[in-house]
Amino acid sequence: MKKIITYGTFDLFHVGHVNILKRAKELGDYLVVGLSTDEFNSLKGKQSYYPYSERKLILEAIKYVDEVIPEENWEQKVDDIKKHNIDVLVMGDDWEGSDRFNYLKEYVELIFLPITENISTSKIKYELQNDKNKK
Repeated sequence: MKKIITYGTFDLFHVGHVNILKRAKELGDYLVVGLSTDEFNSLKGKQSYYPYSERKLILEAIKYVDEVIPEENWEQKVDDIKKHNIDVLVMGDDWEGSDRFNYLKEYVELIFLPITENISTSKIKYELQNDKNKK
């Protein structure tokens, strides 16, 4: 069985999230999603609209996702890869060119998938805020 893992916040779930999860699942038999906890998001200077428990519930309902684990820090990825017998780490290509994940090539195949253009959680939040300010 080929196991895949990806990580993210998956806030304000949208078609871009579905696309990356679907393409990640197509690379193997079992997809694990490392979901950023609220505490980890805070350390990254981010705040989710939905709390971890609700984002986890949404991800668990997606047919492409087999398991959701908490992502609590940047450094846990090697342990996750070993613990869950992961073969491939999938990230959006917005991370490609960053050195943040290169050290993982020693443990796993690293694949960057194209992100869906013209959609992102940041863009949705920005547009919602602008709409609110216009009223």
